[in-house]
Amino acid sequence: MQPNQFLLYGANGYTGQLIAALSGTYKLQPILAGRNEVAVKALAAELGLPYQVFDLEDTARLHEVLATVPLVLHAAGPFQQTARQMITACIATNTHYIDITGEIPVFEMAKTYHQQAVDGAIMIMPGVGFDVVPTDCMALFLKNKLPDAVSLQLAFVSMGGGLSRGTATTMVMSLGEGGAVREEGIIVTRPLGHKGMWIDFSEVNNNPKPYFVMTIPWGDISTAFHTTGIPNIETYTGIKPLVFHLLKMQQGFNWLLKTALVKKFALKKINQQPTGPSSVKRAAASSMVWGKAQNVAGNSVWASMRVKDGYTLTAHSSLCIAHKILSGNLTPGFQTPAGQYGEDLILEIPETRRTPAHYR
Repeated sequence: MQPNQFLLYGANGYTGQLIAALSGTYKLQPILAGRNEVAVKALAAELGLPYQVFDLEDTARLHEVLATVPLVLHAAGPFQQTARQMITACIATNTHYIDITGEIPVFEMAKTYHQQAVDGAIMIMPGVGFDVVPTDCMALFLKNKLPDAVSLQLAFVSMGGGLSRGTATTMVMSLGEGGAVREEGIIVTRPLGHKGMWIDFSEVNNNPKPYFVMTIPWGDISTAFHTTGIPNIETYTGIKPLVFHLLKMQQGFNWLLKTALVKKFALKKINQQPTGPSSVKRAAASSMVWGKAQNVAGNSVWASMRVKDGYTLTAHSSLCIAHKILSGNLTPGFQTPAGQYGEDLILEIPETRRTPAHYR
């Protein structure tokens, strides 16, 4: 085993392929892995990388492979269906675990393994991609500027690009489940899009036009509390106002959206689409992130940033964090990206631009 090697499970997926292709930039050599032998073997031949083929349900084989690597970068979603098997196997084999999830239940589940990870001297860090590195760094940036903050709003708007099959599949699996916020330290359910507002991104977008955003159950509802301790958190994403108003009527149809028939139909449509946005689309795309923190007295601080498109950023940020771990820069137990590596972690990703903090 070389010191720069780690296991990349789900390597043949859309984001997994981006991570594998970019790994040399970070002087890392992933061992490509997945359950689709034809796809994994073909990618390994194309990139000249080693590979392993196994299913997560094959516990003995999973443990056998993990016992040979110091770190797993898990990229095979939906993570609500795959993360627990990989985390428990990592604990059994004393292997560090990171993944690219953005699913609140996965973060909350991973936290429950904190003490076991500490006892095994391994680190568990879900969400090392676009979910949640930029927003987690923004949360800590604002917390450090206003230490007594009691509320936090985070928002992002994706410009251009598109969805991969994996992301779309995760979204389908959550159909009808509604939204979530954190209130007084507790995660509570709220209707999807129960709030909306306009945000000025002109400092990072060179465009005076504001963007409309609505509440969604983004991963920071879990992670930002762990990173900052701020008890009240809302997360938002960009959407057209008309769609926002249509979603107000969704509650009456949630029972239908949750049915296996509807989800099966949606998944069939997804599988007929390209695996993800083309390299041309990714190159032309970007994402804007905004955050605002406020204290009891009503004093507030806010800032914004512009970053690469979500998929390219995920490839960079996951490899950046993998490199740190393999270099010994880690803390055993459950950790968050900014909580472990600081508010400026996002500035290590190429083409990131963050504004100064503004106060009121």
